[in-house]
Amino acid sequence: MDKVGGRMAWKWKYCPKEQLEDMSSQQPGLTGLQNLENTCYMNAVLQCLCSLTPLVQYFLSGRWNTALHEETGESATAFGCLISDMWLGEFDYVSPEAFHSVFGKRYPAFSRRTQHDAQEFLICVLDDLHEAFKEPSQGRHSSDAGASTGSGSGTSIVTKLFEGQLSYGIRCLKCRALADRPESFTVLSLPIPSTTVCSLQDCLECFFQPDTLTRNNQIHCYWCGGSQDATVKASITKAPQIIIFHLKRFAWQDKHRRKLSTTVCYPFRDLDLSPYSTVSCNKAEYSLCAVVVSFAFPAFIGNTLPHGADEACVGLDFMYDLCFNVCFVVCLFLPAMDIVQ
Repeated sequence: MDKVGGRMAWKWKYCPKEQLEDMSSQQPGLTGLQNLENTCYMNAVLQCLCSLTPLVQYFLSGRWNTALHEETGESATAFGCLISDMWLGEFDYVSPEAFHSVFGKRYPAFSRRTQHDAQEFLICVLDDLHEAFKEPSQGRHSSDAGASTGSGSGTSIVTKLFEGQLSYGIRCLKCRALADRPESFTVLSLPIPSTTVCSLQDCLECFFQPDTLTRNNQIHCYWCGGSQDATVKASITKAPQIIIFHLKRFAWQDKHRRKLSTTVCYPFRDLDLSPYSTVSCNKAEYSLCAVVVSFAFPAFIGNTLPHGADEACVGLDFMYDLCFNVCFVVCLFLPAMDIVQ
């Protein structure tokens, strides 16, 4: 990024089609990110996003340029420049300072170089990219299941890659009438069972198990004409190309919020979402692409580190043997053919 006439001008590197097609054989993108004080949460998320082949190809091919809204696209452009430096540059590591600076102007909560929640940052980045590239469309529904995508209207590279569709089947327990409520999602926030060890599939079972709505949660039944108890069950009607899971590491117990230290095991490949999908849903089998991990260090270990705690982007070969709490907070899965080797 250079200053031209007092304004910021972005240097952009374009990638020829032949180079994009030959990515898998060159092991590109093996570039680190400089830590800007306590911004390890940001680096973790950026490394995850910059490992997604469809997203990388979108930026390196230059297709973003025709969709960009200049009035809202400064941080999206900075994000693209960062991808360009990581994939087409000749550096062992690069600084995300330019991206952090312009992103902090749009989202002041992240303007300071202090620790933040990685999942919240991820949601803001996806929302920002959606706003920068969205095209008008009809028929999208906002989501309570995960991250929203801006205003709830329009399509973009974010909705094409990350957006899925849920359907909540709501059945009145008095007249048995069934209603469907569709909702879009880009991140699924999964509850964690209260056990010592569980699997990602166990978390999915908890999310998709039927629930009963009673008392203050009763529905207003159109057919009965009043408030009634009901059951609600979610199912996937459209699986996204890339699916993101967020693990809810905090739960309420006796009016107190506590952190769950449950070990969550997850598959590297062949994650099958068909048990949670409708018959008409597209085939939904995924392989692990990236994980954001939160390390909670004891004080005596933390004092030997620069900032006492860290979050890291972990690839498929991640192994650990630590005697302190390791929390997986965000997992990204996509079809095996799109994994960066």
